[in-house]
Amino acid sequence: MPERRLSPPRRARLLLASSAIAVLAALGTATPALAVPANFWGVVPQSPPSVEQLQVLKAGGVDSIRVPISWSSVQPVSGGAWNWSDADTLIEAAAAARLDVLPFLSTAPPWAVPIDRRFGSSAFLPVRTAKQRSAWKQFVTQAVLRYGPGGAFWSEHPALPAKPLRTWQIWNEENFKYFVARPNPAEYGKLVQLSSAAIKALDPGAQIVLGGLFSRPIEATFHKHPPQAYFASDFLERMYKSTPGIASKFQGYALHPYTGSYKNLTARVEEVRRVLKANHDAGKGLWFTELGWSSEPPQPNNSFAKGRAGQARELKGAFRLFVAKQRKWHLQRIYWFAIGDFAGVCNFCGGAGLFGDGFKPKPAWFAYRSFAR
Repeated sequence: MPERRLSPPRRARLLLASSAIAVLAALGTATPALAVPANFWGVVPQSPPSVEQLQVLKAGGVDSIRVPISWSSVQPVSGGAWNWSDADTLIEAAAAARLDVLPFLSTAPPWAVPIDRRFGSSAFLPVRTAKQRSAWKQFVTQAVLRYGPGGAFWSEHPALPAKPLRTWQIWNEENFKYFVARPNPAEYGKLVQLSSAAIKALDPGAQIVLGGLFSRPIEATFHKHPPQAYFASDFLERMYKSTPGIASKFQGYALHPYTGSYKNLTARVEEVRRVLKANHDAGKGLWFTELGWSSEPPQPNNSFAKGRAGQARELKGAFRLFVAKQRKWHLQRIYWFAIGDFAGVCNFCGGAGLFGDGFKPKPAWFAYRSFAR
């Protein structure tokens, strides 16, 4: 067949067409991370990570870490000096690695609220007396003054990239006995109101996110009086009913949808979304501030233990679902629990990490990275 030569104009048109086809093909195979909001990919440390470890996470596509700011640690003695050392360590390392931080404010010191010895947690939330409310508000105010815009922490660390905290999560699993022994939706609504007022008085543009609600704790079915736990949907419904105007006091709600299989996640989310819709609040952003499975070998009495390959499989199934549902659910961020293993804290914490001993990556980390990068 004779060789055919193209004229320069026609050759240019064909090159442009080929380039367009290549771009479309690249978009068709783009990574899922391109379809989600900024700062979408998060992780939760079980113990303080080093800057070097956080840099590995950052290079793998992680955007932020979720860290506690514990009132009982910051102010263990009534009227005593503020001790921010624990939070400083985490926030300094995160800033050095150029990661954002989502803080959750929680735990009351025994001088403010008695401890329930059965569970080792505060007996109730710090809203029952004027003294408790005043002390909690002071703690929240001091946290913003330290870590918010223009905060003392940033002036004390001028070499760090300034990343002031603008989003604050209020408490942790407030519907579950291990974080408040007597969970109470009305009292939690008051805590959110108090916290929102204190934070926005200093930073009107700050965002308030509800504490991560454990979706379906089995203790909610025990019919104890007072209840030891509530399903997330029931707790939210009661909070809306008991706290008029609460919808204007927070900008996002959070779930910890722990379940034996990622296939159950949609049901966990939709039952909570129905509550928001019924209360004319369906536009609120959803945050998954804890989610995970264990790489420990499968066990008959632990549905979270999946083995190393099974942990990665659950992560991939969950993350595919989140990318697909991001717009419908108004999903803002997800936080995998956890970075590393830490045995003894919970029934799957010993294998929950994306990294094992010696910070060696597990298959789940490579799966996480394939989405986040």
